[in-house]
Amino acid sequence: MTKVISPDHGERVQPRESVLAVPEVMRAAPGIAIQGRKIRSLVFSTDLAVICHCDADAVLAVYPFTCQPAITQALVAASQRPVFNGVGGSITQGERCVEAALHSEMSGVAAVVVNTSIPADSIEALVERVGVPVCVTACAADDVVRRQIEAGASIVNVAAGPRTPEVVAALRGKYPELPLIATGGATDDAIRATIAAGADAVSWTPPAIADLEREVMEKARRLAAELL
Repeated sequence: MTKVISPDHGERVQPRESVLAVPEVMRAAPGIAIQGRKIRSLVFSTDLAVICHCDADAVLAVYPFTCQPAITQALVAASQRPVFNGVGGSITQGERCVEAALHSEMSGVAAVVVNTSIPADSIEALVERVGVPVCVTACAADDVVRRQIEAGASIVNVAAGPRTPEVVAALRGKYPELPLIATGGATDDAIRATIAAGADAVSWTPPAIADLEREVMEKARRLAAELL
């Protein structure tokens, strides 16, 4: 069950009715300094209700459609913390990807994110024209990500499923100073393994809003039954 904490328990909690707490073990990550903040945890979501009630240090807003300015503006306005915004990779490349990144930068994002299939020349164009860091998603520590880093990607987001700690360790060995974000997995042990492998920050996938609503309704029904 997801841990939801009330605002009178713990100094990390934001002043809201309830907060989705990221796994505490993520606090052990070294962190990435960006926009004057130390980012150790990122919530992987575009759901504004979840984002506004989560205590993650930043937002990883990547979705499987072409980046939309209205969505970016809403995310930045609601998040009240750094937003790493997806701008392209497989569906959106070239000049369209650059345009999405430029709009995202003007909207106030902390970094733009591209997926692993983006060509190196698209990264070069992004780095040349966008003032925020370019974060590339990697599934392996291979020549593809090497070329993307050489093209100017300054942050790598590792998303390699169960192989994530292995890929993180390989990249950390090759690039000791490169900021690395990585998916943490479903358990505290998996998150610890990812951090131990060299991840600077960890992304967390929150439960679906439908599952959270189900928990709330089940509690409401129990309370209602007690009043009978």
